[in-house]
Amino acid sequence: MKTLTKDTAIALLMGGPGSEREVSLVSGNAVLEALREQGFTNVTPVVVNSERPAIPEGTELCYNMIHGTYGEDGGLQSYLEELGIPYTGAGSTTSRNCFDKILTKKAFVAAKVPTPADEIIAAGQTPTIGVPCVIKPPCEGSSVGVSIVRSEEELPAAVAEAAKYGTDLLVEEFVDGRELTVAILDGTPLPVIRIAPREGFYDYANKYPSLSGGVGSDYICPADITEQETRDVQAAALAAYKALNVEVYGRVDVLLTADGKPYVLEINTIPGMTGASLFPKAAAAVGISFGELCARIAEISLNQPRN
Repeated sequence: MKTLTKDTAIALLMGGPGSEREVSLVSGNAVLEALREQGFTNVTPVVVNSERPAIPEGTELCYNMIHGTYGEDGGLQSYLEELGIPYTGAGSTTSRNCFDKILTKKAFVAAKVPTPADEIIAAGQTPTIGVPCVIKPPCEGSSVGVSIVRSEEELPAAVAEAAKYGTDLLVEEFVDGRELTVAILDGTPLPVIRIAPREGFYDYANKYPSLSGGVGSDYICPADITEQETRDVQAAALAAYKALNVEVYGRVDVLLTADGKPYVLEINTIPGMTGASLFPKAAAAVGISFGELCARIAEISLNQPRN
């Protein structure tokens, strides 16, 4: 049993080779500052530029803040397992299955998690699911390459956009509902957050307006839904979390229809972690400060069994 102490040697990994590099740097620096404010004296920032980064000698825990490609798809996790260094968050298999939306969807269906109907098409094919529908590349985060298609005329451009990021594409029926997210820490759902984009849907521009120039979104925490809807949404999110065997923490995105039915979309295993991000907002609603949250993730992760 390892004990997290204030002088535990932590390497804080950020950056990475993917499309979410800039977001990762923001999250990484926020967590770095938070851990230092909590009194951790041996935290070393490591900006990752390759798939086999040099880890400082003597590192006892890698704190993974690399969103998207490599950091969230199991690549970094496999490398750290090879080195025998503990790391934060989900394991390599879980990360791979959650990052690939096609594998995620298969797990949801097998576990009877409520989720939109779907089909898989190859780049260039026309989906058989009618419009409106949603077309997604399977292995990108932050809604990169995602399109909501509302007319037949929009299909070719949406398929072409998603195909920039993968050869197999996920097509889902469009579910008209409120956008919600549920942070789960060590198997416990936190308060539901409602996401209200100021225009369009919750895409990259509305998630990160300071980086993209978008108009952004508003967040209501706890969400302005009924107690029964809250229980149903948290139950659906937890079922999704368990279906993928997520370790340590994750954030589950859910749509809630007007008649109160939740539909799970996906799981983020390295969610944004700045003071303004959604996971910290949910934690703050139950009295967990940002610094305390960062420390708790490290503590839970240090003794997490790995593959």
